[in-house]
Amino acid sequence: MIDQYVWDLHEVDETQVAVVGGKGAHLGVLSRIEGIRVPAGFCVTTDAFRQIMAQAPSIDDRLDQLSRLNPDDREAIGTLSAEVRRTIEDITIPGDIATAITRALARLGEQAACAVRSSATAEDLPTASFAGQQDTYLNVVGPAAILRHVSRCWASLFTERAVTYRQRNGIDHRTVHMAVVVQQMVFPHAAGVLFTADPVTGNRKVATVDAGFGLGEALVSGLVNPDVFTVRHGEVVARAIAAKQRAVHALPSGGTRDVAIDAQRQRQPALTDAQAVRLVQLGRRIETHFGRPQDIEWCLADDGFQIVQSRPITTLFPIPETGDQENHVYVSVGHQQMMTDPMKPLGLSLWQLTAMVPMHEAGGRLFVDVTRRLASPASRAGLLDLIGRGDPLVRDALETVLDRDGFVPSLPDAGPGGPPAARAPAPIETDPALVTELIERSQATLAALERGIRTKTGPALFDFLLEAFEEHKRILGDPLSLQAIMAGMEATWWLNDKLQEWLGEKNAADTLTLSAPDNITSEMGLALLDVADVIRPQSEVVAFLQGALDGGFLDDGFLDELAKLAGGTEARDAIEAYLDRYGMRCVGEIDITRPRWRERPTALVPVLLDNVRNFGPGAAGRRFEQGQQKAQAKERDVLSRLRALPDGDRKADEAKRMIDRVRTFIGYREYPKYGIVSRYFVYKQALLAEAGRLVQADVLSEKEDIFYLTFPELHDVVHTHQVDDRLIRQRKEAFRSYLALTPPRVLTSDGEAVTGAYRRDDVPAGALTGLPVSAGTVEGRARVILDMADADLEAGDILVTRFTDPSWSPLFVAVAGLVTEVGGLMTHGAVIAREYGLPAVVGVEQATRLIRDGQRIRVHGTDGYVEILP
Repeated sequence: MIDQYVWDLHEVDETQVAVVGGKGAHLGVLSRIEGIRVPAGFCVTTDAFRQIMAQAPSIDDRLDQLSRLNPDDREAIGTLSAEVRRTIEDITIPGDIATAITRALARLGEQAACAVRSSATAEDLPTASFAGQQDTYLNVVGPAAILRHVSRCWASLFTERAVTYRQRNGIDHRTVHMAVVVQQMVFPHAAGVLFTADPVTGNRKVATVDAGFGLGEALVSGLVNPDVFTVRHGEVVARAIAAKQRAVHALPSGGTRDVAIDAQRQRQPALTDAQAVRLVQLGRRIETHFGRPQDIEWCLADDGFQIVQSRPITTLFPIPETGDQENHVYVSVGHQQMMTDPMKPLGLSLWQLTAMVPMHEAGGRLFVDVTRRLASPASRAGLLDLIGRGDPLVRDALETVLDRDGFVPSLPDAGPGGPPAARAPAPIETDPALVTELIERSQATLAALERGIRTKTGPALFDFLLEAFEEHKRILGDPLSLQAIMAGMEATWWLNDKLQEWLGEKNAADTLTLSAPDNITSEMGLALLDVADVIRPQSEVVAFLQGALDGGFLDDGFLDELAKLAGGTEARDAIEAYLDRYGMRCVGEIDITRPRWRERPTALVPVLLDNVRNFGPGAAGRRFEQGQQKAQAKERDVLSRLRALPDGDRKADEAKRMIDRVRTFIGYREYPKYGIVSRYFVYKQALLAEAGRLVQADVLSEKEDIFYLTFPELHDVVHTHQVDDRLIRQRKEAFRSYLALTPPRVLTSDGEAVTGAYRRDDVPAGALTGLPVSAGTVEGRARVILDMADADLEAGDILVTRFTDPSWSPLFVAVAGLVTEVGGLMTHGAVIAREYGLPAVVGVEQATRLIRDGQRIRVHGTDGYVEILP
């Protein structure tokens, strides 16, 4: 160490990020790895930066103003950040700091060409790389120029892009400080970037090398397309050699310029295959040291490769931990449950403890390992058939993995698989009394849970809950319940298959299931229409709710305020009654940590106001009756046409039995989820009460901290009255990072996110392909809504969103069609769309990005595609 302000690069390690920034710390660690060469240099510490900032008190006011700005207000951020940068660059570097820098520079050679590089304390972190957010200056020559560019690096902490990045990632500007790395320049023949995992697919066993002539700046700035080498198992398995017309070279007097490359050299590879393989070997050594895939900047000079930067690749989806070296194939639980957002640790833990099959966590999401079922021919066929009916993209992704020789082992048959197409129905009577019995059973077990948990606190509560979880699984696995669910689904499949075969009609069951009885989720949407009927005549109530919503001062205490208004008591009572029945629901309800409607009733207000505006009195009853009439008319039409066919009486009789079966059981498909979520709310209330006691005992800072602990960890905290605050902070940071990740439908143990395709040739050019789940065609205005609380719908709108779990169903009554990015034939959104007769297409990749809010679109719910209209 030289002094307070300058540290030699070789004396820096990963524990000193606060002193030398993320880049400096990484370079210091890299310089210590055996076999890795890093250009010599030193770090100007964050102490120097703090000294500079202390000389300009006016910066504090500007930082306060910056922190209050919306990240999307680019003009204001640009103006303020430019003022901060100018202020910093105008400060004369104090003598003691300047002396320390020039003394360190003399060790490299006073007139040595150097790279001067920003190194912020919030940079190259495991959860946010901050790549490209601050500045680097190449080929800087002489002490005066070095000092000037050090000031520029300090100022670059406040570039518009860096400020916006921090605000979007929730990072306080005052907590980030800037160090500066000064290194000897390397004048390379070639330079580029190495990814030790495939940045597109995520495959950890595939490395990609981007290479160009001269300095790497040509690649980073997009001046040229690089050569790309793909390396797997020590061998180049693919290469793409680009026409590299330009390169960035250093000038003798300092600075750089781009120059033209001789025509005969443009198509020459920047690296040989052997060099690419050697570079990847070095990258694997770096990756092993840091314990995660790396994005590495490299240079090739006369005497070999030098590494000038390494940072974690933060965009890769994590891999479930298994503890073995076997190949594994995982299917996303979130895509089946229509909730692909990350879950907090307590939510993950409780879902795992109450699930019927083992589930593995990665990136805040849950996955099921289907490797053994794929390995056995019999179970493979059943699994693919069942999954394919629900989500063809998952099936295609699994088949893609199966096509790779040897990835999935071949095992003896593990047992029967899922149901084949049009197989015989499950052995259960078509009897509505069975559904009534199942619902009564569920209500009785919920009441028993509520009675039993009331008096339980402390460790006794956790003992009780562990028993409740076993009862939870027993209810989920109730053979009669499973038979009823499968009976409705299988009858639907039978009708769609046979009526297409016999009558040439696609998805005929969609109309036959309109207004099916006992569907708790569709009833929930209609019930909110009834609440709107109570509110609509109360003009003061409507004005209060609309004004509070528009003004941004609506809070969860609004129900108490209603009683002060004319008609407010009736409105409040109607909302309270709705919450008594459905208040345990919310968006993302499989995660127990998500706020329920009972906890946050404001979530319902936008939808209620839409219903008040868009519907007249009695809409719920009329809608249900119209659905019944359409279903009955469709049944008469289908049976009449069947009887006109050869062997028509037999076909009509079979179809009639299946229609009765569908209408008896398809509504019950939604009830088990309602029961699960009802139990979850009971668990949550008990755990939050326990958290309140921990807060009172000064064990926790706030009740919601328990959301970042697993159930066993929370049990230990209650038992010991001790908590690891650092662990909770780490979990919160990790959760924030997971929000930026997109979970794959299928994930392998190599880290590859496998994307399926529909492989259809019946979709018009330019249309968006998806899965047809509710028949019909509708044209209207697209409303792209990512948060139910932002709903602002008008009659005829088409809802476009990422996913819809049951909590979204109140919106369905107000729209004319549905498009989602996630979903399958039997997921909740599809079932309710059919119940309401909404043309719907699900599984439309990137629908919320490709369709703009307000565009006119046409949804082809029978054929499974969406057209964007001019």
